[in-house]
Amino acid sequence: MKYKHVALIGVDGAGSFFRKANTPNIDRIFENGAVSFEVLTAEPTISAECWGSMLLGVKPELHGLTNEIVVEKRYDVNSKYPSIFRVIREQIPDAVLASFCNWSPINFGIIESNLDVYEESCGDEQLTPKICDYVIKNKPTMLFVQFDEVDEAGHNHVYGSEIYLNQIATEDGYIGKIFDAYTRAGIIDDTLFIVTADHGGIGQGHGGSTDDEKYVMFAATGKHVPKGEIKNMVIRDTPAIIADALGLKMPETWDSKVPEGLK
Repeated sequence: MKYKHVALIGVDGAGSFFRKANTPNIDRIFENGAVSFEVLTAEPTISAECWGSMLLGVKPELHGLTNEIVVEKRYDVNSKYPSIFRVIREQIPDAVLASFCNWSPINFGIIESNLDVYEESCGDEQLTPKICDYVIKNKPTMLFVQFDEVDEAGHNHVYGSEIYLNQIATEDGYIGKIFDAYTRAGIIDDTLFIVTADHGGIGQGHGGSTDDEKYVMFAATGKHVPKGEIKNMVIRDTPAIIADALGLKMPETWDSKVPEGLK
């Protein structure tokens, strides 16, 4: 086990646009970490397909999730493609698990319902103090956060527009508060802290395979993370990174690996 705690924060729709926005907190957090702005997400570049791959370690053609499915149907608790939450629960029975999502279908349709995962769902600004309070009081083994309002800004305005980039800057402030909560909880030195996105966008939409849609940032920092660039990563590698950090055996059904730059 390299770490006792993992924080995975995903900013829906942010793609690789982080580098075009004002992100002083991300800059300080990952100053000595490993970063890539060319992590390939799942295709099609749609939320359920991409979040599904990020949490389940396989391509969409295997996990089979779509936005319509995750809204209406619970994820199979006995699926051959377990989420990272299930892998943790089965190997660390007393793990403290939490998922805070603006887009509630992740909690309903991607994360198994029988794992005693603490779940909350509300707006990004409202989620942030709840997350910080939870971290300080409970010191979670695995924290997952999904912020949604960058994607909303892209759909309502334009991906890459000033309003959109300003929303990324706002989310940067939320991320800084969460990181500082880990510091106040006294566990930051034993935490792998990750910030990423599910997909980007072009114009006012996404779902295609343009660079602005398919490439996302993935940034990680922790005591065992070498400073530098992450290479040849796809978003479904995320659960392998988390499992490796917590010293867990990976399911044989995952198509997930620890990429160069994070080994």
